[in-house]
Amino acid sequence: MRIVPAVDIRGGLCVNLVQGDYAQETVFEKDPVAQAREWRDGGAEIIHIVDLDGAKVGHLCIANELRAMSDAGIPTEVGGGIRTMRDLEAVFNAGTDRAILGTAAHKDPRFLKDAVAAFPGKIAVGIDARAGKVSLNAWLEDTATDAVEFAKRVEGAGASRIIYTDILSDGMMKGPNVEATRAVAKAVSIPVTVSGGMSSLDDIRKVCAAEPDGVDEVIIGRALYLGVFTLPQAIAIARGVS
Repeated sequence: MRIVPAVDIRGGLCVNLVQGDYAQETVFEKDPVAQAREWRDGGAEIIHIVDLDGAKVGHLCIANELRAMSDAGIPTEVGGGIRTMRDLEAVFNAGTDRAILGTAAHKDPRFLKDAVAAFPGKIAVGIDARAGKVSLNAWLEDTATDAVEFAKRVEGAGASRIIYTDILSDGMMKGPNVEATRAVAKAVSIPVTVSGGMSSLDDIRKVCAAEPDGVDEVIIGRALYLGVFTLPQAIAIARGVS
């Protein structure tokens, strides 16, 4: 199990939202690159970067930050507002390792297939779900699409990974929705990352129990920023040494 710290960027700052609500924002660090460097130095193998402005306006807004992270040798995956091949090219030209498609993967299946063909092994799909149904456009647009069925579709399109976020858990620090994530992982053969609600080291242990089902990464944000536990502690649990 890999621990993947999150760096959410809005207005050039490292922030955290509650259930994706832009009105419930906490600024944790003025320099997102410095924060990403701290997580890398703490043992993270990859950093989860979210372009919150991009998710809202529909195009990449953090190319400069991504380039600075790449120059600093920080491995990243990036999601939020990547909806055209031009945005994808900009993301990879800036040095990121993995691009995450969300809204575009749902609304434009042809784009997803083209992206997978152009960047094999580097395209993940973010499935953000509210009560089991896919939500789009920075969680502002709900759909009737079942998250598990959508997971099967994106696997068929060639996505290399699914990042599953339970919206009602995100930022609430009441524990992740492990069962919903496990249901997605069991339905596909590609690896699944769980995101949303991590609040304790016991939560990490619960997620680790889903590893045999295909859940091999967990994204952690607010709990790390609030100091509920440290990144090295989380990594130790994930590696089974604590």
